Amino acid sequence: MAKEEEGGVENNYTKDGTVDLKGNPVLRSKRGGWRACSFIVVNGVFERMAYYGIASNLVLYLTKKLNEGTVQSANNVTNWVGTVWMAPILGAYVADALLGRYWTFVISGIIYLSGMSVLTLSVSQPTLKPPTCQDANTENCQKASTLQLAVFFGALYTLAIGIGGTKPNISTVGGDQFDNFDSKEKDQKLSFFNWWMFSNFFGSLFANTVLIYIQDNVGWSLGYGLPTLALLISITSILAGTPFYRHRVPSGSPFTKMTLVIVGAIRKWKVPIPTDPEELHELDLEDYARKGKFRIDSTPGLRFLNKAAVKTGSSDAWMLSSVTHVEETKQMLRMIPVLIATFVPSTMIAQINTLFVKQGTTLDRNIGSFKIPPASLSGFETITMLISIVLYDRFFVRIMQKWTNNPRGVTLLQRMGIGLIFHIIPMVIASLIEMYRLKSAKEFGLVENGGQIPLTIFILLPQFVLMGVADMFLEVAKLEFFYDQAPESMKSLGSSYASTSLGIGNFLSSFLLSTVSDLTSRNGHQGWILNNLNASHLDYYYAFFAILYFFNFIFFLVVLKFYVYKAEVSNSVEVLAE
Repeated sequence: MAKEEEGGVENNYTKDGTVDLKGNPVLRSKRGGWRACSFIVVNGVFERMAYYGIASNLVLYLTKKLNEGTVQSANNVTNWVGTVWMAPILGAYVADALLGRYWTFVISGIIYLSGMSVLTLSVSQPTLKPPTCQDANTENCQKASTLQLAVFFGALYTLAIGIGGTKPNISTVGGDQFDNFDSKEKDQKLSFFNWWMFSNFFGSLFANTVLIYIQDNVGWSLGYGLPTLALLISITSILAGTPFYRHRVPSGSPFTKMTLVIVGAIRKWKVPIPTDPEELHELDLEDYARKGKFRIDSTPGLRFLNKAAVKTGSSDAWMLSSVTHVEETKQMLRMIPVLIATFVPSTMIAQINTLFVKQGTTLDRNIGSFKIPPASLSGFETITMLISIVLYDRFFVRIMQKWTNNPRGVTLLQRMGIGLIFHIIPMVIASLIEMYRLKSAKEFGLVENGGQIPLTIFILLPQFVLMGVADMFLEVAKLEFFYDQAPESMKSLGSSYASTSLGIGNFLSSFLLSTVSDLTSRNGHQGWILNNLNASHLDYYYAFFAILYFFNFIFFLVVLKFYVYKAEVSNSVEVLAE
């Protein structure tokens, strides 16, 4: 174990291969831990404030200011959000293969801020948006020009690219501040992702209440200007913590490594695999130690890929991979069925800022002289998540630890499974509430003209609260699972799996919304999803989701049965020192 004498005090270096920005080994007492993570947590608060300050109320800006219809505006939101959550794949690649997580974040943060700035400009200048229209039927309103749409959506998608480089890397940098080879720091990491998500939810809560109110009642210029300022603060926070971070050296493209293994195994598909794993190709411990990397022993799962490590006399990289590279590829592939099982729940999350918000616009939002912004109900989901995370971390985990002897209380997949069960419930509740809303619309004669129904907007509260509980289990566990189960050299790519889930879920939401709207409006039928929600049948649409969720949960149980958690890895530097 490497040590250093400073003033008679013996200081330990980290054992997980982390370094400073110049590539030098770091002392545990000087960098990392909760001190470094405090800057990251602050970033989480203000960055999510910025993002949700745009995303939560975007569907209303598209309908009220750009005069788009229900399906078009909802799909524009989910397509953009889908891009936001898919872009981290590119950000993870750049971080793992080229720049490292810190510099990828810094450069992406500048792109993110530029997109936010142009977006604020587009909602502030009258020439960059169509004239205000008071007609309830948006089809009668003047549409935005090509230039206006180009500036607005150009800024939105520039912003999405920036998020792609920041999102998978900042939480991963946070995880890197704790050394898995130190028992105390390993325990601290177990709580980091809970508190990281807590900071995210706290920022989104402010956005879903204060910022949305400002946008609806004061103006969109200030309503978008404040998120831009919040983003600036979030980037400044990360830069301020630079002297305290531990970093990982980029280890090459994970996609290239995986491709080399798969191609090598296919090219040698006729070659027999030796019964003794020691006969497979592997580098010496010294090679890994010199690069500060980890070596992984061969496992029996996904045995076909072991062919890539069979020695045939050729040292060509497309013919021969090390056992460690084979095992890293196996682990990324093992997680794909889990990733697929999270797509359907992510489509439900997409409804919160689209159809749920549109439902709110049809209900009574007055409390005395105060008018509740419909998008602000998502704040109750956030509040529920905040409370649930604290209760989970402080009570549930400790109670379950006594029964399971698992430091997490339950396994990550078990926690995700609980979340999937909870995700079915709000869909059933949402369908029943929508049936009641539509029944009331008929009773008050508000079906044809689409007027406001004299029911309080708080009838929608149960579906938001239950979504908060479900996401506390599923989303936190999902983020930690894909980080924890990814190989050490592919952590950013692993973290991008979590965002990919949300991205595909949003694109799936767009596909389902368009398809259902099209299929149900054929042959003279009115359709389930119309611009006039009082004449729609969102209750059928939500019931369809509940059924889809049930079958998805069955699929998850099959995945859970066959999933194999990754084996512990050996730190080559520590092994050699011993």
